[in-house]
Amino acid sequence: MSEKRMQPSRLLFCLITISLFLLMLSFVFLLQSNSSSLISESVFKLILLNNTSVVFNPNSDSDSGDKLSNSPPLPSPIISNKPNSSDLKNGCQGPYSNKETGDLGQGTNKVCDATQALLRVFMYDLHPEFHFGLLGWKGKVGQIWPDVSDLNHIPSYPGGLNLQHSIEYWLTLDLLSSNIPSVIRPCSVVRVVNSSQADIIFVPFFSSLSYNKNSKLHGSEKASSMNRMLQDKLVQFLMSQDEWKRSGGKDHLIVAHHPNSMQAARRKLRSAMFVLADFGRYSVEIANIEKDIIAPYKHVVRTIYGESVPFKKRPVLAYFQGAIYRKDGGVIRQELHHLLKDEKDVHFTFGSVHNHGISKAGQGMTSSKFCLNIAGDTPSSNRLFDAIVSHCVPVIISDKIELPFEDVLDYTEFCIFVRASDAVKKGFLLNLLRGIKQDSWTTMWEKLKAVAHHFEYQYPSQPGDAVEMIWEAVSHKRASIQFRVNRNNRLSQSQLIVRNKLVNMLMYYFSTSFLLT
Repeated sequence: MSEKRMQPSRLLFCLITISLFLLMLSFVFLLQSNSSSLISESVFKLILLNNTSVVFNPNSDSDSGDKLSNSPPLPSPIISNKPNSSDLKNGCQGPYSNKETGDLGQGTNKVCDATQALLRVFMYDLHPEFHFGLLGWKGKVGQIWPDVSDLNHIPSYPGGLNLQHSIEYWLTLDLLSSNIPSVIRPCSVVRVVNSSQADIIFVPFFSSLSYNKNSKLHGSEKASSMNRMLQDKLVQFLMSQDEWKRSGGKDHLIVAHHPNSMQAARRKLRSAMFVLADFGRYSVEIANIEKDIIAPYKHVVRTIYGESVPFKKRPVLAYFQGAIYRKDGGVIRQELHHLLKDEKDVHFTFGSVHNHGISKAGQGMTSSKFCLNIAGDTPSSNRLFDAIVSHCVPVIISDKIELPFEDVLDYTEFCIFVRASDAVKKGFLLNLLRGIKQDSWTTMWEKLKAVAHHFEYQYPSQPGDAVEMIWEAVSHKRASIQFRVNRNNRLSQSQLIVRNKLVNMLMYYFSTSFLLT
């Protein structure tokens, strides 16, 4: 009789135990499915089997990311992380930039020592469809990269306005040439073959070119299928790589300079460091100044070399030529056009690339004292960098603009900044510019000439040019990257301990339930 009375209570206990077990198990699986977790499935299974607390270091598997699946041998010699001195006697010779801020662009002839390079970069061997294949380049069977040792046969980038967002092209060329002894370049960055020994993982996707080339829509398309396909394939590839898993992508460098590039992938890859033109079309959780790099546009007007036209030989006070009717923050262009269009010493007109528009803009800037850089659809524009290489003092009217290399350059020394709310006040802008005397203008003009080389993209790269300045900017983020990686490792470790405690509890309740039943 007593045994029959115990059966309902025992059944109730079993039901409670099973319910609790299922509840906690679902919680464990919920943790396991968390996309931010860096703990592999194999390690989690090991915990379940051993039922012990462990400390897991995601970076402990140092050799796991050295090779890519189905990747053919590199077409050019790669300098390893710790080369012998004899291997470097003929490698990467040329001016080596001084790391001190005051000496950017200066240097002495010095044999490059890879162990002393500013950055060691591992570059994925992505299929050519992601990079030079977009330029029409076709290598031999199994060939991933073009031979960049012959400067006369480098795959060319499309001209016109396409060039302004060609940053990934110049960075990729620089990395490829870093292992070619015959190419004379600074040694600020060296490509390494072992990803575990790299400071940065570079993703060679020509995202701006992909957008520009494939942005024409067909039928009812809302986005280019080819451009979207490449982004989807890139995300799938990166998420499967051990390099990405080790750091959660935080040490990866992705160039997305065109404001509309990487639209489909940017949120999924937001943990990476982006190289951008500005933050105008990015939310702060995807891109911000703390983790990302602002790079200059590649100017499209000709650079003024040597002595340029001084103050008295520039008849135009203020110059602007470009699109006047813009959306978002660019509506200020219409207001300024209304205020300035009839001023005799001001050139403010609509312009485009047609009918030699670029060469005309270059001539107009070199004959003007000030060049207006006004916010458009986004806070930045190529016009600022056209003005700099034309030695025309920029007047920046863009409240939300972010400027490249501002950690080493003081733009107030060669630019004038005007708040948008002040610029649209009648007479304010003209009174300000007319009040700047020749001596003050000449001081800014001299500084312009001194810093203009920092905004030049070229191959091979040169000391202090835009390519080397970007690598310098990336190096300045290294401490922040390491902080983020270490912090994520700590949080992952804490999460692992919580999981392990849950496993212990599950095992305890399961064993207790089994004994009681």
